Amino acid sequence: MKQKDNIYGIRQKEIKKFKFDKKVAEVFDDMIERSVPLYFEIIDKEAKIAARFYKKDTYIYDLGCSTGNFCSAFSEIFYNKTFKMVCVDNSEPMLEICKNRIKYTDNIKFICEDILKIGFEKSSVVIANFIFQFLPVSMRDNVIKKIYNSLIPGGILLTAEKIDYKEEEISALYQDFYYKLKEENGYSGLEISQKREALENVLLPETITNHMRRFFEAGFKKTDIWLKWFNFTAFICIK
Repeated sequence: MKQKDNIYGIRQKEIKKFKFDKKVAEVFDDMIERSVPLYFEIIDKEAKIAARFYKKDTYIYDLGCSTGNFCSAFSEIFYNKTFKMVCVDNSEPMLEICKNRIKYTDNIKFICEDILKIGFEKSSVVIANFIFQFLPVSMRDNVIKKIYNSLIPGGILLTAEKIDYKEEEISALYQDFYYKLKEENGYSGLEISQKREALENVLLPETITNHMRRFFEAGFKKTDIWLKWFNFTAFICIK
């Protein structure tokens, strides 16, 4: 049973910068289900798309694997097949939960490391959900290029991100619907406000235009948005 996220339920004298520590790891699945619209729909469809694109003798990379939701979903689809997956996260508490929940560990390698520092082997699928928004903006182009270079022809990058909008009226509208969703999912105004402050200058969203530019400049010629909910967007990029 998921532990309930009440990290920001009590008024805090000092709001510390958000980080994926043990406290967050323990409630992460509840947090992300209540905070990211259609999160498990994204995971389910990414696992099914990945199963279609995975090629023997290549790797699947799950970057920012967190507690292993994608890894678990894909493993269930491929439960009687051989595959090679690398789950990467820079949070040891998150990775420990991921390791403990996955049954088919013969197929999976776990790496606790900053994705800016890892090397990529030949891959056919790369999953990168809600991670670029936490990286320094100046490093994002380089990571996408490394991913592109690791993919075989026909390989696929699946990524989802929170999106920024330069048009203020649209941005305000989408943000309003997002906060209403969090209220509908049981978060109080205090929790929403304190978490927003904790994420300030930690989560740095970009526009769809910037994401698309980065994909094309890395070399991807086939890209699309396959799911969108106001200011949350899931992309597909095929090499």
